[in-house]
Amino acid sequence: MKKLIALLLVLVMVLGVFAGCAKADEPSVYYLNFKPEFDEALTQLAADYTAETGVEVKIVTAASGTYSDTLNSNIKDVTIFNIGNMAGLADWDEYALDLTDTAIAAELATNDFNLYNEAGELKAIGNCYESFGIIVNTELLATAGYSLADITNYETLKAVADDIHARASELGFDAFSAPGLDGSSSWRFSGHLATLPLHYEGVNSSVAEITGEKLDLFKNVWDLYITDTAADPTSLSTSTGDESTAQFKEGKAVFYQNGTWEYSGLIEAGLTDDQLAMIPIYCGAEGEENAALCSGTENCWAINAKASEADIQASIDFLVWLVSDPDASAVYVQQLGAVPFKNAPASTNKFVNDGNAMLAEGKSSISWAFNYTPNVDSWRATVVTALASYSAGGSWDEVVKAFVDGWAYEYSVVNG
Repeated sequence: MKKLIALLLVLVMVLGVFAGCAKADEPSVYYLNFKPEFDEALTQLAADYTAETGVEVKIVTAASGTYSDTLNSNIKDVTIFNIGNMAGLADWDEYALDLTDTAIAAELATNDFNLYNEAGELKAIGNCYESFGIIVNTELLATAGYSLADITNYETLKAVADDIHARASELGFDAFSAPGLDGSSSWRFSGHLATLPLHYEGVNSSVAEITGEKLDLFKNVWDLYITDTAADPTSLSTSTGDESTAQFKEGKAVFYQNGTWEYSGLIEAGLTDDQLAMIPIYCGAEGEENAALCSGTENCWAINAKASEADIQASIDFLVWLVSDPDASAVYVQQLGAVPFKNAPASTNKFVNDGNAMLAEGKSSISWAFNYTPNVDSWRATVVTALASYSAGGSWDEVVKAFVDGWAYEYSVVNG
C-alpha cells in the first residue's frame, strides 16, 4: 500500500511538472506602455483580449520621464516596447525585430511615421501621431469679416492678423493669443515652431551643424506673434501657457498655436466644432499653399527580437487586434486621436480631421524636424533666452546665434 501511495505521489509530481512546462510554453505578451494617459484603457483592452483569446497580456506603464530606465531594466521580459525617434532606434536596433511584411505592417495606411534603420528594415511602427498648427476661432474670424478661405499662405495670414490687431479695441478681441516664453509655454516655439526652419532647411537626421538659412521663416511668424497680440512682448519670459490658452478659450484671440491634443480641453471649455479649425503655420516658404499641418510622433511600436517565436507572434497578433477589431480600435482612436491604420474608425477630433482632409487633398505634411535637436533641453533654453531678448528690443542676431552656434555646441556636448 505504501509503495502504491509513493508511486501515485511520484505520478502527481511528474504530471505537475509537465503541466507547469506546458503553461510556461504558452505564448504571452508583455507590453511596456509609453503613454501614461493610455494606461487604464489599455489595461482594460488587454483584459478583454485575454478573455477572448486566452493569451495573457501584461501591461506595464512607465511613470512619466522614466521610460528609458524602465525599458533598460525589463528588456529581457518585454515583448512590445516604444522607440521614440532615430536616436532611440540607434540604441535599440539590436532588440527591434524587422517588421517588414508582418501582419501589423499590413494594417498601416501610411508609412510616414515609421522608423527604419540604415539597412532599410522596418524596426518600429508609428502607431499614433499628433499634429500642430494654428488653431482658429472661426466665429471670431467671421466677426472680423474673414473666412478660412481668405488665409492660404503667410502673406494672407499676415494681412488678416494685422487688420484684426489694428481693430482690436473695436472688435473686442485680438489676433494672436500670448506667445508666452515661460517654461509651460515656450516649448510651442523653441520646439514646435522651430520645426519650420529646420524642415525647410532639409534637416531629417541627427546632424552636427545647421546653416540657419531658413530662419527668416521663423522670424516671419514670431514677429506676427509678438506684434499682432495684446500681450506685452517685453514680459514674455513670465507669460504662461495657461494665460495663452485662457485668452483663446475666452474669445480674446482668433489664433492660437497648439496641437490636436488641445481639442478636448477646448470642447470642455464650451467651444464647438463649428467654432474651431486648425490651419498650417504659414511662414512664407515657397509653395506653402500646398502645406498641411506639422505632423509626427514619438510613439512607435517595436517587437523584441530576442523574445521567443511564440511571444513574438502573440505580440503581433495582439497589435493587429488592437487596430482592427471594431470595438478595440474604436477605444484606441478615442484615446489617441490620429492613428495610421486602414481599418481604424475615423477620429472625432476636429483638428485631426482637418489635418486628414489636407492630406486627402494632396497637401504635404511638415515633418517634426525638431526631433533631431541635439541635447534638446539645453538647446531650447538658449533659444528661449534669445527670443525673450529679441522680443524686448534686442537683436535678431542673438536668435540666429542660439539656433546655429547653439546647435553645433550641443551636438559636440552629446557626441564629443
